[in-house]
Amino acid sequence: MLKISSFVLFLILAVTISAQSTYEFLKLDTSPRAAALAGSFVANNDDPNVIFYNPAGIYSLENKPASFSYVSHLLDINSASVSYSQEVADLGRFAAGIQYINFGNFTEADQFGNKTGEFGAGDLALLIGYANQLDENFNYGANVKFIYSSIASQSSTGLAVDLGLQYLFPDDGWTVGFSALNLGSQLSSYFDKTETLPVDIRVGFTKKLAHVPFKFYGSFNRINEKQDKILDRFSQFTFGGEFRFSKAVQFRFGYDNEKRRELKLDASAGLAGFNLGLGILISDYKVDYAFSSMGLIGGLHRIGISTDL
Repeated sequence: MLKISSFVLFLILAVTISAQSTYEFLKLDTSPRAAALAGSFVANNDDPNVIFYNPAGIYSLENKPASFSYVSHLLDINSASVSYSQEVADLGRFAAGIQYINFGNFTEADQFGNKTGEFGAGDLALLIGYANQLDENFNYGANVKFIYSSIASQSSTGLAVDLGLQYLFPDDGWTVGFSALNLGSQLSSYFDKTETLPVDIRVGFTKKLAHVPFKFYGSFNRINEKQDKILDRFSQFTFGGEFRFSKAVQFRFGYDNEKRRELKLDASAGLAGFNLGLGILISDYKVDYAFSSMGLIGGLHRIGISTDL
């Protein structure tokens, strides 16, 4: 049997990534707040979804925050994520997260083109995180991550860790973050050859202005990827901002330099790389929305809800 499909998704995702590795879904932004800020979340420390960007950030969380996010991708592809965090007395703060993406159903056919049925494809990552302090205002964290991927009756598994650090300057409104994501390998592969995981080394910061309700986010991503020039390692940068109009309303924007460059078609990139988002507090629930432009290809819509349990 030759399984044939119009796996257009992989062609679309290919323009946003450069490394030849497996489990590329781990690079996707799931949280609408993080996506609105173009993924500049490595120095965040007030959102349970930071577990997907820097496990050190969960240490500064309060109470028992939980979040659910949903992403409507192009075609019939959908993904979702769940995150939760809780402090354990005298031990530190723990967190858990789930990332899931469903690529939809595809036609199965034999070598002559005769349809024989349908098959599905999807990816899943389960995270357990822990964070504590190295010193005052100096936090560290780590995730253990189990990864599962399936296409029809075939599957692949992997095991990875995420490592992170954050240093806070509370008097000046600065936070600096570092994370190394997806350090690990496949436990089982689709074929005989084992593929590498999409390792992502990030350095970023946040700056909260003293007299204006605005917080600036910046991040240099995938600086581990080999480039012709050393400075080119910092070309994959993102930045964003968050305006707090009131306790109940926040407006966000973000820019992804690498995505804009790779989604450029001919001489035009349209609005590729630009992101917008909105956060609204309704009773005890925070509802977030984000739109991410992919230029002439289209756009992604994300929605999420967070609360304290």
